[in-house]
Amino acid sequence: MRTRPSTGYTPEERGAEPLIDLSEITEVELLILKRRREFTIGEHSSLFHGTGFDFVGLRDWQAGDRFEAIDWAQSSLTNFSPLIVREFEQPTTSGVVIVADRSASTRCGVDAGGSDQAGLQIATLIARAIATIGMSAVFFQDSIGLVTFDEGFRNLSAVRPRIGKGQVIHCLEAYQHGHGLQDLRHTSNLNATLSGFSRKTSMMPVISDFLFDDAEEFVRELSQVDNVHDVFIMMVDASFAFDLPKVSAGWIEVFDVETGKTRMMSRGELSRQSARVRAWQDEVTRQAKQVDLDVIRLGIDQVKFDVALVEWVAERRLRRRK
Repeated sequence: MRTRPSTGYTPEERGAEPLIDLSEITEVELLILKRRREFTIGEHSSLFHGTGFDFVGLRDWQAGDRFEAIDWAQSSLTNFSPLIVREFEQPTTSGVVIVADRSASTRCGVDAGGSDQAGLQIATLIARAIATIGMSAVFFQDSIGLVTFDEGFRNLSAVRPRIGKGQVIHCLEAYQHGHGLQDLRHTSNLNATLSGFSRKTSMMPVISDFLFDDAEEFVRELSQVDNVHDVFIMMVDASFAFDLPKVSAGWIEVFDVETGKTRMMSRGELSRQSARVRAWQDEVTRQAKQVDLDVIRLGIDQVKFDVALVEWVAERRLRRRK
């Protein structure tokens, strides 16, 4: 199920442009403030906890950091390159650890020929989900961490949980470019690996297209992680990447961007790939529900995507407090 059609875009070419830019992050932030405004105007008791912000150290400036967080005295020692910021942490009742698919296949999509979806790739939807979940966590003053996995789960990498909008931007850059990702020691047991990374019970959304051979086993392992953390699946509807235009050739060569293998596929078989992907994802959804994991499907409609995701995460966050 991992074969991807060649679309004229290589993963390197796609990686040159940001998956989601600062203006889109701002749109997500404003949407969250609008949808969750009842928690900021005194209609409900406060959801926020913590004894205050504690100084935890210094670090290099990152995009999105507040101007007032800059430690000018320390920055002068580095000749202001880089700027140094003071980092604070507030104890909270919960945290969010996002588990995101960073395999090469997520960087594929379809050249839509000048349409609004031209150049859209699966990773774009994953990045937007990271931004939405992350900004929701910022609103609730929760820490945000990131764990990424690649094809075959050979490599797991992570960004340690912290709070703030700058952390969300850092996670997005880490997801796209690998900046700031640290290797995560991967045991043979996924439950032990993730639980070792996040010792505090956390909300743990798993974002992927689930188009890999061992998806059923991965879902079973996630159900074990759910015994400790609040795990739910965010499945990116990847069928759009396989909804290809009609071709005149009787046979087409396709390649797997993860293994580098190629194969010949008939025109009829190629035209059925989108339907096969939907059927595969429907089956993974069924398997997840069998082990009591909730699933939310993420499509390419940006408005529906954002609203549904904001409401889902907020409802999930509030449910955990009851």
